[in-house]
Amino acid sequence: MRVMRSTYLTEGQVTKEFEIGLTTLTGAKHAIAVCNGTAALYCILKALGIGPEDEVLVPDMTFIASSNAVVMAGAKPVFAPVLTDTLDFDMGQLSSLVNTCTKAIMAVHLYGHSADMDAISQFAVQFGLKVIEDAAQAIGVKFKGQHVGCYGEAGAISFYGNKTITCGEGGVILTNNDQVADVCRQLKNHGRTQRGTFIHEHIGFNFSWTEMQAAVGIAQLRKLPAIIQRKQEIYDKYTEAFADISQLKTLPFDPRCNPVHWFTSFYAERRAELADYLTSNGIQTRIFFCPLHLQPCYAGWADEKVDYSASVEAYANGISLPSSFILTDNELKFIIGKIRDFYFNAEPSDNA
Repeated sequence: MRVMRSTYLTEGQVTKEFEIGLTTLTGAKHAIAVCNGTAALYCILKALGIGPEDEVLVPDMTFIASSNAVVMAGAKPVFAPVLTDTLDFDMGQLSSLVNTCTKAIMAVHLYGHSADMDAISQFAVQFGLKVIEDAAQAIGVKFKGQHVGCYGEAGAISFYGNKTITCGEGGVILTNNDQVADVCRQLKNHGRTQRGTFIHEHIGFNFSWTEMQAAVGIAQLRKLPAIIQRKQEIYDKYTEAFADISQLKTLPFDPRCNPVHWFTSFYAERRAELADYLTSNGIQTRIFFCPLHLQPCYAGWADEKVDYSASVEAYANGISLPSSFILTDNELKFIIGKIRDFYFNAEPSDNA
């Protein structure tokens, strides 16, 4: 109501309050609100001077926005193999993908678990690379006590409708680098330093945020501790209930990580059958992201010498269960019961 009464709907005082709330939460020096997480990654890439002829290492297992932002910036995403357990970079294979065009490595904090920022940071120093963090799914997540998105040159968080907290749509750039922050603010505002003027230092775009999004975001930030607690409860109930089901394995996470279980995910035998069975009982699930090297829009982009078997296996067997903050205990009990029925009572189909 304060926003509506003010009649100031685009990036005013409430947006500043939201950005301050995010710097307080994350410890970042700068938090810059933009229209979505993909735009946040794009601005970071351009602020770091990454563009045509440059390459960026991106894990093969991620949502496609990670690599699309690199393409938007005019650079080439290089699909890097991942580990079978954490789905983080397979550092043992990574050095073979580095060449004179490689300028950055993009850490992805997948499903609310952190990437190994120690290993990624050391690798970046060894090869002289910039570190960008795609923390779209990872608000509240910490690695060794520090909020993700604040380890590299800059990081991006998403507030899309399905994230841990949401503004309907939106993103934020986190950085401790004053120069990166200044350029990102220009890029989101048609490449100009001051709103309301017509002098443009960069070729920028309109990635504006709105006061209404900020109002929703401020309310969501107040709820974040309760949301994190509830998501942990849901994760614990699932893992305890399925401890005796050998066909379900939890998605591991680094012990140095304080996760926020955006989704509670498992590796599941007979995954397709399980998903169909749950759908028939009114229970929605999600499969894991399609590996980048298998995306139709990236046909021919993958390095044929790279072993992508871990991401292919995860895609074939990964399933994310209902994990919403508003999921009731009775709904959770119903879901757990149906999954136990499937593995203990349902016969495999002929095409399993």
